[in-house]
Amino acid sequence: MDDIDIPTLERYRIMFKTDNPDHIWNELDHKEFLKQLGGYAINRKEGTDGLTMAGLLMFGKGLPVRERFDNLRMDYIDKSHLIGDQRYSDRLTYDGTWENNLFNFIRMVLPKLTSDLPRPFKMEGVVRKDDSLQHKAVREAVTNMIIHADFMINGLLRIEKYDDRIVLTNPGLLKLPIEQIYHGGESKARNQRMQNMFRMIGYGENLGSGFPLILNAWNEKHWIKPELLEQPELMQVKLTLHIQNEPINEPVNEPVNEPVNERQQTILSIMKQNPSIIREDLANKLGISLATLKRELTSLRKEGYITRSGSDKNGQWIVVSK
Repeated sequence: MDDIDIPTLERYRIMFKTDNPDHIWNELDHKEFLKQLGGYAINRKEGTDGLTMAGLLMFGKGLPVRERFDNLRMDYIDKSHLIGDQRYSDRLTYDGTWENNLFNFIRMVLPKLTSDLPRPFKMEGVVRKDDSLQHKAVREAVTNMIIHADFMINGLLRIEKYDDRIVLTNPGLLKLPIEQIYHGGESKARNQRMQNMFRMIGYGENLGSGFPLILNAWNEKHWIKPELLEQPELMQVKLTLHIQNEPINEPVNEPVNEPVNERQQTILSIMKQNPSIIREDLANKLGISLATLKRELTSLRKEGYITRSGSDKNGQWIVVSK
């Protein structure tokens, strides 16, 4: 318990009590509360007890967290509203001003991420409710990033904010196919104790409905569909939330004279591994619409990176080395 940052735990308990005012756990001391939550455990076989990994990562003091998980970094960088040659407008990283645990990270970053999102004015009785569907979706995305991260490998929990998008990156690969995640209905959290901790304060959806919630929120605003990308070569997953409208009536076959971007690099990599992949399967694997994929393929063909042999159904993609 000496490794627990008590102010962090107390902040969590305030949120817990607000969401669960009559819960019996509210009367427990900190140690018993953590036991019930899954943050502290007893090994009855060996006669020992101590913090679980989830308990330390969520509520621990920065130094014990860094000593136990020296491969993990948490980083938030705001590259929106830049002026002149500014590299960033705000940043949250290890600087000695805050205890570096996951609960503090998510608590401090979420208001920064959602500050520019439109807030509706709605009253429920005498209480103002301005938590829009898009705010909930961003909260869901950040929660998912943490509960699906692999904290046992070298990696970075990184959140980047731009004028037109939010990019979230976490170490580890997906435990479900991308198309299944987009469809929803299944859930395989890597960190189930953390998932439960977040659910008890209203963060995180149940039964695999989290990602569809994000898609619905973005669709409501007619924003570009969120892109979930697995990057096996980097052992990480990246989610891009575009905060801009889907282009309307954009010609599908219009050439786009741009250098190869990150998505196009992934397309080329997939084609090298599976030259006979069809467009529909490629779009599903990337988690993008068929129209978006066609624009990317048009660009790659225009720039001479790919050609195709044979028919659309039985042909193969040929990646040209440049």
